[in-house]
Formats: sequence, structure tokens, C-alpha cells
Amino acid sequence: MTHAVLVVNAGSATVKYALYAETLECMLHGTEEGADHAAMLAKVLQRVQCHDVVAAGHRVVHGGDRYTAPTRINPAVLDQLDALTPLAPLHQPHNLAGIRAVMAQRPGLPQVACFDTAFHQTQPEVARRFALPRALHEAGVKRYGFHGLSYEYIAGKLATIAGYRPDWKVIVAHLGNGASMCAMQSGRSIASSMGFTAVEGLMMGTRSGAIDPGVLLYLMDEKGMSSRDLARLLYKESGLLGVSGISHDMRALLASSDPHAQAAIELFVYRIVREAGSLAAALGGLDALVFTGGIGEHAEPVRAAVCRALRWLGEFAVAVIPTDEEAMIARHTLRLLARGGLASPAHHATSATPAGS
Repeated sequence: MTHAVLVVNAGSATVKYALYAETLECMLHGTEEGADHAAMLAKVLQRVQCHDVVAAGHRVVHGGDRYTAPTRINPAVLDQLDALTPLAPLHQPHNLAGIRAVMAQRPGLPQVACFDTAFHQTQPEVARRFALPRALHEAGVKRYGFHGLSYEYIAGKLATIAGYRPDWKVIVAHLGNGASMCAMQSGRSIASSMGFTAVEGLMMGTRSGAIDPGVLLYLMDEKGMSSRDLARLLYKESGLLGVSGISHDMRALLASSDPHAQAAIELFVYRIVREAGSLAAALGGLDALVFTGGIGEHAEPVRAAVCRALRWLGEFAVAVIPTDEEAMIARHTLRLLARGGLASPAHHATSATPAGS
């Protein structure tokens, strides 16, 4: 029987999963919906029981500065990742709930965490700092960047494209309900639009993106909003949904003749163009612009508007490359398995050291 790796991407009410053979062939994939991670993962494990599943790989949004490579999960690692929940409140609790559900139902199955923040650890120190007191920086208040698994996959695909040169200055736009951009050179992250949390940077489906912090002080002092109110505003009620008042879905906005829908699209494009200028400055030029993610791959009017507005940058290649974060997680899990990092379930709770550190 062929060994297989189960890939899990657990969200608040869905579990996306895929099963990969050792050849990285995707044998099946799907989505379970519900409010209970244990019940959703039970269905997934039931569905793959006829395969020899040797490990599970999980997308985990935040690894902080400690976890900079795919890491074997044990209770100590799980506790440390749980402590990072305030930095990614929309994602981290659900990612970890998926891990706990598999751990409860298949306690002997090795599990691997693959981090969205890890790819950005190559950024220079100056790109990761806020202009805050040094003590806060040393305490972890810094720019981390996200969507790293997607950017890592795109970096790998770029290297296979005829004519591409490793020294090219590349901006990748991962545009979806969550949206960010990354400046890359030699397959490494140089700068990114997201920072301390996944709410910074571009306007998104329901997230505000970058905002003057003085606005938040104003809302607290003058409108009586609490931190919970602000979190709901920034994460759930803003972005395309907030500006349009219609939908967070770009497809619905593009199909609408409502002027508010058009205003939301225009702002979305404007923010991408502004960020692209910033990232091009960090790179010192631009050789290629890559679109990926649901909007990046399918919303041609958005791509066209962005490219028109960036003509001042001169000539640069433009590509649309579908991303595959699940394949990236499977690859990392199999590599860790091959190195012996998953060798024995008996070691499941003995080490909290990231692989490759």
C-alpha cells in the first residue's frame, strides 16, 4: 500500500483537506463544513482510512520567531503555538483545533506544523522593525508577514519558468479574501505588506488593511469602542464588504452596477498599486509581477487595472500562477519524514525544537 500524507487546513467552520502520495500526487481533496473540528476531522479520517496515512501536515498561520521551519508537533510545541493566538486571532485557534482533533483521534500519527510566517524570516532586520521602543521589538512586536506557504510555492514555480533569472526583482500579489503582497529576490522574501498581524497592508474581503493608528484612538476615545469592537470592525466589517456595503466577494462586486461596488474595486486596486510602489522601492526595481490567489487568478479586470497603473515602472513581466499551499505542506511533511524527523511516534512528546533549527 502506498504511503500517504494527509494535509489539513482548518478554518473556523471548514476543514480543507488533501491526501498526497509520496510522489506528491494529490490522490483526493475536499472540504468538510461544520462547527465542531472533532466531528469534521472524524469524517476526514474516515474518508482516508483505506490509505496508509503516515503523517498529517497542518497549515499554521503564526510561528513567531521560534518556529522558522516545518516542525514536529508535540504538546510543548502546541502550547507555544497557542500562546501566539493573539497575533492571529482569526486563524490560529482553528489551525490548532484541527491538530488537537487529529491528536485525539489518531494519537500515534506524527503531525507537522507548516507556518505562514516562516518564509518571511529572510527579510532584513530593517524591514521587520516598527519605530517603537526597542523593548517592544525585543518582546516580539515586529513585522512577521503571512501567506508564506503560498509565496514559497510561487518561488518554486518561478524557478521552473523559461527565461526567469534568480536575480530578478519580483513582486507577488496573493489576492483573495485575505490579500497580501511580497517582494522577492533569489526566491527569498525581502519585504511584505502584512506585518505584526494578518490585518495590515492591503484592503481585503472584510479586513481593513493598513489604517492610521490615530483612527483607532479616535474610535476608542470619541466613539467609546472597546478592543473587541475594534477587532470586529477591522477583521469582519471593513474591506470590500465595508466600502461596498454589498459583499466581500469580488465576483459579486464586478458583476454589480452599484457605484458603491465600483468604489470598493477602485480602492482595492489603488491600495495594491500603492503597495507595489513601496515594494518596488524596497527591491530597487521590478522585473516581474505575479498574481495568485482567488482574485489574482480569476479577476482579469483587477489585474488589468493594476498593470495599467504600474506602467510608470517600465517594462516588467506579468504572470498568473495558481498557488497550491496544500502541495507545499505535503512536500514539507514528506521531507521531514525522509530526514527521520517523524521516525517514531514514541518521540511524540519529547522535543519542542523546530526541525532545521
